[in-house]
Amino acid sequence: MSMPTPVITYPTVRSIDLMQPLTWLSKGWADVRRAGWISLAHGLALALFGWAIVAVAHQRFWLLAGAVSGFMVVAPVLATSLYALSRAMEQGQAANMAVVLKTWLNWQDKHINKFGNDYWAMVQFGVLLAVAATGWVLTSAALITLLAPVPINTPEDFVRHVVLARNGWLFEVWLALGGLMAAPIFASSAVSMPLLLDRRITLTQAILTSWQTVLTNPVPMAVWSALIMVITSLGMGTLMLGLVIAMPLLGHASWHAYRDLVDVAALAPRDDSVASSLQRGA
Repeated sequence: MSMPTPVITYPTVRSIDLMQPLTWLSKGWADVRRAGWISLAHGLALALFGWAIVAVAHQRFWLLAGAVSGFMVVAPVLATSLYALSRAMEQGQAANMAVVLKTWLNWQDKHINKFGNDYWAMVQFGVLLAVAATGWVLTSAALITLLAPVPINTPEDFVRHVVLARNGWLFEVWLALGGLMAAPIFASSAVSMPLLLDRRITLTQAILTSWQTVLTNPVPMAVWSALIMVITSLGMGTLMLGLVIAMPLLGHASWHAYRDLVDVAALAPRDDSVASSLQRGA
């Protein structure tokens, strides 16, 4: 007798207003202020990491490009404890170091099945993002190496011979290719990490749900993507100092994006303490 096929439940995706991303930033800023130093410490850690990358690779363009690409793509994974802090504040709990430590030390114990597809889902997703970043760097390197008029070895070479070239078609092609590769990465990661943190769900379910949020709200999510790029660029363009605020702001805001976009009522909380909190508040 064959075993019945388990029913896979996907959360409901909501439609949002065009300018809802601005509300997420407002709520994110409120969370930064409430969490205080513990939130800003995440940004400081990222800024220090950014300074280390620049110090080591500032004269090695492709090493710098690879490190920065990985730095950007894996950021949603690094922001996991910021999502947990926002969740704690949303539930009226203390946003303290205990929340951060619990997020990184105990999350793997809150899975449906340690031998199932959801075990180590966050690590698996981080690996997928890292592979995507590596793919972009290799593709970019091949494009520039084949088509640039001179060898590109330093950031100055890239600016002089690609960005500021008299016929800027190579830079335009490079930007278009980057956008083409960034779009599916954004669609896959828009709400995946907060969803994996918050609910008992597999990696496949989380990624497909994330895609559905983008397909349901293409214009608002394009606005959100643009805001992320602008704020991140400002953070990096201020000698990484701006990342001290930009990283926690975007991390907390991403939690509120997830909460607005996804109705998770049909899914069990991943953390039993969250379930107990919800029951007390009912």
